[in-house]
Amino acid sequence: MTASEPPGASTSDIPAGIPADMSTGPLSDPGGGVLGRRYRALTLGIVSVVSLIAFEASAVNTAMPVAADALDGIELYAFAFSAFFTASLFAMTLSGEWCDRTGPLVPLFTGIAAFGTGLVIAGSAGRMWMFVAGRGVQGIGAGLVIVALYVVVGRAYPERLRPAVMASFSAAWVVPVIVGPLVAGTVTEQLGWRWVFLAIPVLVLLPLAVMLPALRALPAAAREAAPGRSRVGLALAVAVGAGLLQYAGQDLEAWSLLPAAAGLALLVPCVLRLLPPGTFRAGRGLPSVVLLRGIAQGSFLAAETFVPLMLVTERGLSATMAGLSLTGGGLSWALASFTQSRGRAEPHRERLMSLGMALLALAVALLSTVLIDGVPVWMVAVSWVVGGYGMGLTISGGAVLLLKLSRPGEEGTNSASLQVSDALGSITLVGLAGVLFVSCGGGSVAVADGGAAAPVGAFVAVFVLASACAVVGAYVATRLKPRG
Repeated sequence: MTASEPPGASTSDIPAGIPADMSTGPLSDPGGGVLGRRYRALTLGIVSVVSLIAFEASAVNTAMPVAADALDGIELYAFAFSAFFTASLFAMTLSGEWCDRTGPLVPLFTGIAAFGTGLVIAGSAGRMWMFVAGRGVQGIGAGLVIVALYVVVGRAYPERLRPAVMASFSAAWVVPVIVGPLVAGTVTEQLGWRWVFLAIPVLVLLPLAVMLPALRALPAAAREAAPGRSRVGLALAVAVGAGLLQYAGQDLEAWSLLPAAAGLALLVPCVLRLLPPGTFRAGRGLPSVVLLRGIAQGSFLAAETFVPLMLVTERGLSATMAGLSLTGGGLSWALASFTQSRGRAEPHRERLMSLGMALLALAVALLSTVLIDGVPVWMVAVSWVVGGYGMGLTISGGAVLLLKLSRPGEEGTNSASLQVSDALGSITLVGLAGVLFVSCGGGSVAVADGGAAAPVGAFVAVFVLASACAVVGAYVATRLKPRG
């Protein structure tokens, strides 16, 4: 409320994208919280969907070293992760345009179906390339789902409740992060890694049933626009370009320059048009919010992807214990998200996000010390508690700022830009980490039967890359406030 508005005249409690004369609709509840009568079913449904995605993510981190070794595909280890983000990049833009035109209901349900299908493909894969393809289908589903959920938050909840909803996104990771590695590790060791993927699809029906009535009650799309074919086409070109670059990076031969050049020719001009103007020069306001999210996600995942592999091959931990070492990061991430959701944090949000990136840089740097035999292996858990707290401050705060800076009817497009940045940062840094790992001799690592460990320098190169990028993110976080 500005100084010129009378008390009680503020429109900040009207969901973005809903005209003021529609604010008395079925989802308006000025006095309720996220678990109040009007929002309870929707909030529980959102938390359930995010929890399933979180469980899958923690389970994959735990099972991936065993799965890649069983499929004789260690050299494609990073590609199995980056394929997920490459596919989701295209799906995010498609979901944003789809949501702005028709609402989030159909994109959300389509995404959940695709996510389950990808799990089945990965779980039944007989070759590593089929496993990577399944991960790509999962990425399509996840891209559709996450943008649709952001649009639901922007249209269904008043501005005063959005920080709490974003905190609930992080809280939804708590239980999966605690039990996910233990369950996935036990299943991997007792039943086989395939069941880590094949058991999850049956769990998607409950959240769909819980949130369907509330989703049907959402107001119609705030704008009636022509299909965003240009943005969807740009996203497809970016995904193809990123895929070509990753393919070239897996085989560092002279002929790899051809797909690398084609990938860059597609990727660079299309990304510049797909993201807000000024993103790559850290323009103040929305462009820096979008850029920071990509740097944060990429730095975090580039390091996290290789932690279980490092612990299994370098320190002799089981898949279960390696996965559990990352549990604390999920807990501290949720705690930090709760911290930024408090009203007292609002004036300091940008500084908290800068602090978050500095904490992430410190945490990733500490991971390298575990490669020294005299350093206790529990240092990984300690460092990831610090890194998770930093991510909670940065990721949740960025989502709140994005919705705050979005004009009505643009929640889908801007949310898609945010998620595209997430995916692009993850693709770029996880892919680059994979190239560094292989080029430093990491491709010779073996997991089963006491096989060979990777050269220490291969892991150090990955962690140095991730930590340096997090430092850059701390600078970008100083440019989040728009001028004036």
